[in-house]
Amino acid sequence: MDDLYRELIIDRYKNPVYRGKLDPHDISFQDDNPLCGDHIQIDLRLDEENRVKEASFDGHGCAISQASADLLVESVIGKSLEEVRSLTKDDLLDMLGLELGPVRLKCALLSLKVLKAGVYGLGEATDELIE
Repeated sequence: MDDLYRELIIDRYKNPVYRGKLDPHDISFQDDNPLCGDHIQIDLRLDEENRVKEASFDGHGCAISQASADLLVESVIGKSLEEVRSLTKDDLLDMLGLELGPVRLKCALLSLKVLKAGVYGLGEATDELIE
């Protein structure tokens, strides 16, 4: 089963579905992982009911950071901001389907940290957002 998930990560890294920038956007936030240099920006466009109508990510980094961003962005389309705020690190890790060590965990969770900082309207992304 791990091989299937590894293939998914490599495919999403090489062929991301949601890579790009939205202009105009309603929410945009970006941050880096200072340990490895991964960078993620997430843009959201909302409908009149504050549901995510469109979402995209841009950035650079390892396969896990980029694949997790692509999967996460896909998962929030159609969700309300409250539903997005309630996403947990376990939700994202379930999407990835792999056990990750501490260093790779930071890579995988960068997109969730960026997303949550954006939807909460924070000026800075902190690890407390993904605890």
